[in-house]
Amino acid sequence: MDESIRFLAAALAVGIAGLGTGWAQSRIGSAGAGAVAEKPEVTGTILILVALPETIVILGFVVAAMILFL
Repeated sequence: MDESIRFLAAALAVGIAGLGTGWAQSRIGSAGAGAVAEKPEVTGTILILVALPETIVILGFVVAAMILFL
């Protein structure tokens, strides 16, 4: 029973982080597309802003690894 709860917690850590990141990137991506259409010089900034939420998934993966292996 204890082992299955650990697996569920690790899955939730990655899954919820992935859902949150997907939602954030969809909002940033659509706003970024509009911004680049109006001002093409902001392309680099928008690329950084789109990549920023991916760190949330990496953090979720690290938390899941800590749950499983520690």
